[in-house]
Amino acid sequence: MGTAFRLPDKKRRSPTCGKTMRRWPFQAYLFLIITTMCWGGNAVAGKMAVGHISPLLLTTLRWSIAFATIIVFALPCLKRDWPVIRRNLPLLAAYGAIGFTAFNALLYTALQYTTAINVAIEQAAMPLVIFLANFVLFRIAVSAGQVIGFFMTLVGVALTVSNGDPIRLFELQLNRGDAMMVLAVLVYGGYTVALRFKPDIHWLSMMAMLAGAALLTSLPLAGYEMATGAMILPDTQGWLVALYTGLFPSLIAQVLYIRGNELIGSNRAGLFINLVPIFGTLFAVTILFEPLHLYHVVSLALVIGGISLAEWSRSGTPGQQLTSGGRKDAAR
Repeated sequence: MGTAFRLPDKKRRSPTCGKTMRRWPFQAYLFLIITTMCWGGNAVAGKMAVGHISPLLLTTLRWSIAFATIIVFALPCLKRDWPVIRRNLPLLAAYGAIGFTAFNALLYTALQYTTAINVAIEQAAMPLVIFLANFVLFRIAVSAGQVIGFFMTLVGVALTVSNGDPIRLFELQLNRGDAMMVLAVLVYGGYTVALRFKPDIHWLSMMAMLAGAALLTSLPLAGYEMATGAMILPDTQGWLVALYTGLFPSLIAQVLYIRGNELIGSNRAGLFINLVPIFGTLFAVTILFEPLHLYHVVSLALVIGGISLAEWSRSGTPGQQLTSGGRKDAAR
């Protein structure tokens, strides 16, 4: 598949929707670090929304803000890309509904029942979903370092979910919010793997279509929340949370995550999600004043060590991965 997600640079203005693009070696790393910073803040923002705006209404407002912002700049590109978009409408709608609406609805609902630190660190389990799906569906193998690094992050997740006592995992006493977050991880992991099939359109067109699909599919959820009497209209803090989530996690982070996926592949890009707990924990402690326990520190150390080991031992060059058959596939 060809390069599908293009970012404009000084060689090409956005309105022209051309194809020229420059790259530099650590572009993907920068994109993915900024992405995880935004997502780490998203977990905290979701926690700050509790009592100030209901979770499903927040999901709708988030994508309303994102769509209203991106559509202003995307119209020229949408016009140029429309023939390709029309052929791929079901796929684009699925990306928005699953990767954007379903994931965020689960995330914000989970935050009604569990802590921002737990939600941030539990997302470190997402690479397992990506590894397994890529191998089962496409026979994309992982290196020994990636496997060891991932299991280091799993230990960190286990410490957090069990509140520092892994024996509790065998007691099957799962927090309702943690269970929702596990489902959210499965949803977004599947979305990440499916990005290899995205059509060859400009990044503005891609984000406008996905944000629009997310907005439309979130409306029934907000309607259900209203019908059941669970809707909480936003106050000032609720509107600020909606504004943050609509601009940073929704637009900036999603654009850079898709681009990072294209540059280095979903296995390696997915592992960077393990940085979310680093930023999420930092923001939760400094902004929400949540307690920082020793097991959180140990968990974060394991996450940092795991992602460092996996990236250090990676096979291939940026933009390539080794498959189980020994052939190098371009990252999608």
